[in-house]
Amino acid sequence: MFVLRNVLLGAATVLDYVLWLYMWIIIARALISWVNPDPWNPIVQFLSRATEPVLEPIRRWIGWRMGIDLSPIIAILLLTFLQFAVVQSLKDLALQMN
Repeated sequence: MFVLRNVLLGAATVLDYVLWLYMWIIIARALISWVNPDPWNPIVQFLSRATEPVLEPIRRWIGWRMGIDLSPIIAILLLTFLQFAVVQSLKDLALQMN
């Protein structure tokens, strides 16, 4: 039973780090959009390819409000919710296993 507990704790920890890293990728994408980035820059291309699958559906769902793209803020809020709800639930489940 301790093996399953450790696997769940490990999965929760890795998921927490992945969500945290993805949140910072979204923040970098939002910050770089304030300037006129070179679209051929590999970093700009990576940020665009990494975040567009998440941000595009949010943009279609909420649209543009007052000319401001709110999709990064909503995505960060969703990632924070996942960190508190899913990751913490996995950790609590693992810690309850004795």
